[in-house]
Amino acid sequence: MRPKVVSKFLDGTLQKVLPGLLCPAVDAVLNLVNAKFTTLTSEIPLGTAGTLQYALLNPPVTNETFVELDLKTILHQKEGKEVDLPTDQPSLGSLPPKRDAATQLILSANFLTAELSVLQASFNLNISNNMVLGLPPLVTTMLGALIPEISRVLPPSQPVVIEVQEAKAPVVTITREKSFVQLFSTAEFWVSPSDSAPESLFVLDVHSNLEAQFAVAEDKLRLSLALQSGCGATGILHHFSVFQELPLKGVLADIIHEAYVPSIN
Repeated sequence: MRPKVVSKFLDGTLQKVLPGLLCPAVDAVLNLVNAKFTTLTSEIPLGTAGTLQYALLNPPVTNETFVELDLKTILHQKEGKEVDLPTDQPSLGSLPPKRDAATQLILSANFLTAELSVLQASFNLNISNNMVLGLPPLVTTMLGALIPEISRVLPPSQPVVIEVQEAKAPVVTITREKSFVQLFSTAEFWVSPSDSAPESLFVLDVHSNLEAQFAVAEDKLRLSLALQSGCGATGILHHFSVFQELPLKGVLADIIHEAYVPSIN
């Protein structure tokens, strides 16, 4: 319907002018997006324990107000071995609603469990008397008072060291009300005489249930753990037969609360 002269003018103008205007704008947008994706897919160190990397599983989904990315997480241990992750993904309908003007990253409990498994070696700790201030002294006399069965063979008033090591990977559980981290550890009790080599006394298996609080600070996810419950079962080592470990559980829970959990945090 346009007059030919107008059509000719517009066609010539659009062909000459618009490419020069639009191409730089498109280039700027693509450069910005590429820079974001380069950061997104780069390797992230997890201290000295391993690395984390994201990769796109599917093409981005664009909406009127946001872009949705379906990411695969790749975890490598320090030795370079990749950590197996469950492939099941939560349905989009189960995720929290998107908030306006906010970037949201949804992480599953399975992923957090795998990430803590990479870090679990850093949870190992040797607990000595100077780390449990305000609690009963960590010496053989205290152990003998709690466990009469072993008091006869313990040297008196010798310092005791508790070697806590993670026996298997932590497990993260997330509910709408609270989140928890379960730790499965061994607590080996050593007596450390000043004039001889340390001697292992016994080992307890310790299952600790810790409430987890999440926060984001400086682009990092932070977990703060607080002990909810802890239990132990004895093993038979060296010259001790099976003994009733129940009197030791309360003291061990206090020691984990005062020394072990702060070390993890």
